Amino acid sequence: MAKIKGRIDNDQKEFVKVMEKLTYRFQTWEVWQDFVVMFATAISNAIDTAHKEKREEAYMRSVKKYNKEELDLFPKLCAIVVEALEVDRDRDFLGELYMALNLGNHWKGQFFTPYNVCKMMSEITGGNFAEQIKKDGYITVNDPACGAGALLIAYANSALESLSKQDMNFQNYVLFTAQDVDMITGLMCYIQLSLLGCAGYVKIADTIINPMSDGEALSEFSKPESDYWYTPMYFSDIWQYRILFRSIDAIICNGHTKTDEIEVGQCDSKAKEVDVPKFTSETYEQLSLF
Repeated sequence: MAKIKGRIDNDQKEFVKVMEKLTYRFQTWEVWQDFVVMFATAISNAIDTAHKEKREEAYMRSVKKYNKEELDLFPKLCAIVVEALEVDRDRDFLGELYMALNLGNHWKGQFFTPYNVCKMMSEITGGNFAEQIKKDGYITVNDPACGAGALLIAYANSALESLSKQDMNFQNYVLFTAQDVDMITGLMCYIQLSLLGCAGYVKIADTIINPMSDGEALSEFSKPESDYWYTPMYFSDIWQYRILFRSIDAIICNGHTKTDEIEVGQCDSKAKEVDVPKFTSETYEQLSLF
């Protein structure tokens, strides 16, 4: 049985109630791990075909442990998370539940910052979103020890609130990048960013010995094996155009010498001037969310 430490809301209680039907045969941490892997893989494989095969293998390893009745409970868990974030996106649903279930690994320093603190931090550091976008074309925000993504979620909600007043959609102007050494918490961040419509990616690796580097996310984009998990919104036309233009600019700029008549400030101009086309998605098998 799942033991709860601390207060949880009604949606989280409903999640635990369904989850407890699986903990008669498996440990709570094992069910949680399988749920996160299957949910994250379902999201990724619905849109990211380059990494589908390898992630399918991990998905099937989790699936094979459960009978049909047990497997039917996992879509219910997913639905609870989706509905909870649709009703109230200003929260760290999975992170709070993870800590309440006492699943944090203290050896890895998994003591998640409370969401209200993250919200305060995002409002202090966010600044004038519209001005930053006007200057740079878009905003990139990074959390090198993301956990379940509370700080990025808070930043997304601050950006949403600020930019909506300017009739601007934050999804088209803010790139969310995250990293965590722990796969499960990193994928929790990936799930929540994906469900909240944030464009970006999460790298599963040690930030100290294997940090993100400039251009790495682009080079990993088409590799069958990758530590990067790209959110569905990252595949929208506007972000793909930005990737394309940045790649072209990098090739052009790297091909010029200091004496050529091209200034560094021109190299990212096209990436700032992309109209917003309609986002389309394609569905695949598994726990299809799109």
